[in-house]
Amino acid sequence: METLELPAGKAAPCSLLQVENLRVSYPTRTGFTDVVRGVTFTIGRERVAIVGESGSGKSQTGRAIMGLTPPHARVSAQALKFADIDLLAAPEQKRRKLRGGHIAMILQDPKYSLNPVMSIGRQIVEALRTHENVGVKEARERALDMLAAVKIRDPHRVFDLYPHEVSGGMGQRAMIAMMLIAGPELLIADEPTSALDVTVRLEVLKILDELVSNRGMGLVFISHDLGLVSAFCDRIIVMYAGRVVEELAASGLAHAQHPYTQGLLNCLPKIGGRRTPLSVLDRRAEWAE
Repeated sequence: METLELPAGKAAPCSLLQVENLRVSYPTRTGFTDVVRGVTFTIGRERVAIVGESGSGKSQTGRAIMGLTPPHARVSAQALKFADIDLLAAPEQKRRKLRGGHIAMILQDPKYSLNPVMSIGRQIVEALRTHENVGVKEARERALDMLAAVKIRDPHRVFDLYPHEVSGGMGQRAMIAMMLIAGPELLIADEPTSALDVTVRLEVLKILDELVSNRGMGLVFISHDLGLVSAFCDRIIVMYAGRVVEELAASGLAHAQHPYTQGLLNCLPKIGGRRTPLSVLDRRAEWAE
């Protein structure tokens, strides 16, 4: 794996990722429309959640960090840096080396992320050998070890299976193994548990928690599940209409100050609460300004 080149005499910064005034725009019939509008935050070796409704810009923010925004879109920022590397100014070859080797992203549904004509093991081996100069035998052994690390009981059998031959939960674990095989320092997880049942969801979260803690990685957890992120993450960034409207400690989510965050919380059903219809979010035009 390529070593990050930091300026002489400098240690790696505490902040793995710096995002300042990030904007992502897509062309429409009437011109470009912003889907991410001035997003700013920093992430260290911690678990940070980005929450909001569908269309709030969560996934687009993650894709812009990874350099996976489509060519017809526009991406700009005052700063978009990973370990002092300017991601917007970096040539595509360097971005490709960063992806997977230093920054990895788990997408929402493994059915659309895994190659259907390649076995799971072959895909994991390919991800490793792309970033590290290792032989086929060593790559296979490390891939099997990583499948075991994500709690797959029979890694040798799963190694030779194709994506359509495994369940959604096992496919998601295989996807996590492929993203972690090269030892990234920052992991972006985009709704990694939304397609899973409750039992498998808890297992996947436990895997992520153990791997982040043991490896000292930074984690960006993109979700719409407020209850889940309040229990799993350290900080929460709330997005609405492409903007960050509030940032707070996960433990203080119940004391959120912004009316949008309060509205999202009020829409959640509560055990033992009134059996009247749930609250409807009263949107205000100023939230999007």
